[in-house]
Amino acid sequence: MSQAKSYFFSGVGGSGMLPLALILRGKGVDVAGSDRSLDQGRLGAKFEYLKAQGIALFPQDGSGITSADQILVRSAAVEDTVGDVVAAKRVGAEDLKRPQLLAELFNAARLRIGVAGTSGKSTTTGMIAWLLHRAGRDPTVMNGAVMKNFVTPDALFASALVGKGDAFVSEVDESDGSIARYEPTIAVVNNIALDHKSMDELRALFSGFVNKAEVAVLNLDNEETAALVLATKVRTRTYSLRSGLADLHCSAIRLAPDGVSFDVLEKDTRATATVDLAVPGEHNVSNALAALSAARACGLSLQEAAIALKGFSGTKRRLEVVGKAYDVTVIDDFGHNPDKITATLNTLHAFPGRLLIMFQPHGFGPLRLMKNEFIDCFARNMADDDVLIMPDPVYFGGTVDRAVTSQHIVAGVRSRGLQAMAFAERGACGDKLIELAEPHDRIVVMGARDDTLSVFAAELVDRLSRK
Repeated sequence: MSQAKSYFFSGVGGSGMLPLALILRGKGVDVAGSDRSLDQGRLGAKFEYLKAQGIALFPQDGSGITSADQILVRSAAVEDTVGDVVAAKRVGAEDLKRPQLLAELFNAARLRIGVAGTSGKSTTTGMIAWLLHRAGRDPTVMNGAVMKNFVTPDALFASALVGKGDAFVSEVDESDGSIARYEPTIAVVNNIALDHKSMDELRALFSGFVNKAEVAVLNLDNEETAALVLATKVRTRTYSLRSGLADLHCSAIRLAPDGVSFDVLEKDTRATATVDLAVPGEHNVSNALAALSAARACGLSLQEAAIALKGFSGTKRRLEVVGKAYDVTVIDDFGHNPDKITATLNTLHAFPGRLLIMFQPHGFGPLRLMKNEFIDCFARNMADDDVLIMPDPVYFGGTVDRAVTSQHIVAGVRSRGLQAMAFAERGACGDKLIELAEPHDRIVVMGARDDTLSVFAAELVDRLSRK
């Protein structure tokens, strides 16, 4: 990282960009940025927060890039035709992709904990951050979601921590292949499933990631991840919900609408502990076992880590209850691929109440890649009285193939005998949700890459209160 130059983040409001900008700013580096959402007048609170941290904001027209001494950092959504990129080329400023900068910062740390996998990365990263924080290790953390434990009036968008300790904990993304850039001390892999790339590509990426680590934390409950145990040459720490073959496994899972508790056993030491989580679902038990395994690899005792997890309050937009009105509960959730959606629906179906599901796909590309998997996911995991409602995929500009739309998913789900409908605009989806909602229903707003979904969910609560 160049201390002599300043950094300009194009797309600074993105879930992967904002925490990285905050980490640099927290280290005293000069940071500025732009964002399409800012130009469109959306998400004002987020950008006010960035300005309060000393990050200057500009239109995304290149006006903020005027010198070769600046380094442009851009997200995958920022194409070569965007004004900032054109301006950087004109003045001779370095053009850096977000993963390049993150990997550079991550690899410079002494203790590098990389959290990878198709699902659960943000929650597991938040859990590890909390465990190390409680242990006094003062970690630096890069998360793709806001960590509720670290939210304060002065840090409303706490998706990053700038610590003075030797640990750097970060989500590691396989979707763009950047996972290959990271050199972890501890490599955590929660699961491997079809998402952005083919399975052959994913197997190669995850194998390369774990084989660069000193310790690999691997989930035996996921077939693809379990296969890495035999393929890797590094020391492993395995975990499982039920298999006694794992180094860390649990028993007596006790589900509740607002949390889950379980007993955990460490195979080698025979140490035991009880964990009480304030976040629900078996998938969070698995995330907790991954975090406990990473904590053990860092030298924390099982008992110490289990006690600390009781205070973990979750991450934003992960089965987050927004409010309740008209005896209808509105839930905001990040579910956007089949694995995540399955975990959310299974968690909610453990308790009574019809689900009204509003799923906004996070792009036309993923919809095209996983069309059949999305149809099968909803068809397998919806109850007969559930209703799926879909708008068109989120789109904020750029070139994209629109061959597959939400209508294709809805048609497939309906062909399996379930209730589903699609509307071009999200507003129409909201109208239908309010029309259908009855007491004891639960409305689930699902999707990624669009922070306005949280605003949409809050508006539903307000509308229900007037129904």
